[in-house]
Formats: sequence, structure tokens, C-alpha cells
Amino acid sequence: QVRLVESGGGLVQAGGSLRLSCVFSETTFRAYALAWFRQAPGKEREFVSGINWSGDDVRYADSVKGRFTIPRDDSKNTVYLQMNSLTPEDTATYYCATRQWVLIESDSRWDAWGQGTQVTVSS
Repeated sequence: QVRLVESGGGLVQAGGSLRLSCVFSETTFRAYALAWFRQAPGKEREFVSGINWSGDDVRYADSVKGRFTIPRDDSKNTVYLQMNSLTPEDTATYYCATRQWVLIESDSRWDAWGQGTQVTVSS
């Protein structure tokens, strides 16, 4: 079974940057997607960014376009979320997830989730 472990969260001032990492166990899927979601207290979980493994489908939520990127390193079984120009509205628990086949933005129908890492942005 695929397992994912996030790291890199912490406390940062507005305008700063953080780089989250998600290490996933080897998968036998012939095609799959990876994504980042986040959830703030009292709010619904929302899509942040995602990629399919071929790299030809990369998506960002409107709220993070131009500020976040989603690099990956296949040799290390790792996907990253590079977060720049952070604002207090980015404060949330961030989760990575994977699923077979195509990338979707819904938080349903994902096959495995990480445990989450907390990001707090102070004003």
C-alpha cells in the first residue's frame, strides 16, 4: 500500500517562504497523480496544487497561482510544494495525496493521504 509522509511545515512571517516535502513509497501504478490539499480550522479541505506523473498536467488553485510551485524528484520519490509570498490566509494543515490515473481537484476519490504538516503564517 502506498504511504506518504509530509514534512517542512512551520511558522513563517507573511511574505516569507516554505518548502514542503512529501515522500511516498514505491507504487506499481502505471499512471498516477499527486496533489496537495490544505485545511484550515473550521473550513473545508481545498485543492492547492497537483501534477500527473508525466508532468503534462500541472494545476494550481487561483489563490496560489504565481506564488506556489510543485516540483518533483522521481529519484527520491518526493513531491514538493514551494510556497512563496505567504499570507496569513495560507495558514492550514497541508496534506499530500496520490491516486491512480488522472489528476483531479476534488478531495474525493484519492487512494492514499499523508498525515499532514502544519503551516502557520503570521502577519
